[in-house]
Amino acid sequence: MTNAAALAFRFRVLIFVFLYLIGFLAPWEFSGGHQGTLWLAASTLLGRGGWISLAAATVAVTLVSLACLVLGTILRVWGTAYLGSGVMRSAAMQGEAFVAAGPYRYVRNPLYLGSWLLALGVSVLMPPSGAAFFLVAMSVFVLLLIRAEERFLSAKQGEVYQQYRRSVPRLFPRLWTQTAGSHAAPSAARPRWVQALLAETYPVAITLCFAVLAWRYNARILVQCVLICYGVSLVVRALTSEGLRGGV
Repeated sequence: MTNAAALAFRFRVLIFVFLYLIGFLAPWEFSGGHQGTLWLAASTLLGRGGWISLAAATVAVTLVSLACLVLGTILRVWGTAYLGSGVMRSAAMQGEAFVAAGPYRYVRNPLYLGSWLLALGVSVLMPPSGAAFFLVAMSVFVLLLIRAEERFLSAKQGEVYQQYRRSVPRLFPRLWTQTAGSHAAPSAARPRWVQALLAETYPVAITLCFAVLAWRYNARILVQCVLICYGVSLVVRALTSEGLRGGV
């Protein structure tokens, strides 16, 4: 693994936060005035097509965003429950073993897929140009991280991991595909749901906030929720990290 890949992985959370900030701020729009949100722009575009009213289009965009958040949260919690919150938070790649249970039977990177779906759901609160930049940059960065991790695991695990790669798709789940158990011994890890929920406080909280408050159609409130939920997740992360170090 190159030094650049190692640094990108080590500081991935900070890079994700930076991309979110750029998406929300869209600093290149300061001189051009406020252009609204992707939520409004997408709803207006659908409404102008004449197939549905603006009100129905707004509901449709809201439901799609909420679906992305729900699916993303499920993948994040499910994946973390099997992978372990310690591995998920680690600053360095872990290659002693790989997980082939839970969502990892159907897709090799459920956590990254979940993060991308969450990003898609939250992007409706950004200015259209900010959302476009954010989603493209997020996609590129996620793919770079995935490639780096796969090279690392291939070097550590050899043919066993190669068999797993041939059996399980990278990002688009195939529920009918053969699982890793037919080629490589699946992980014996059991899910730790409480730890996973605590580790994934942010996606759980923002999805609940969106489900309750989105129907007020007030993007400002939901942006505030994003900030509050992320702040709460940092506090929970710090507290649970102390607990893990203390042997709780």
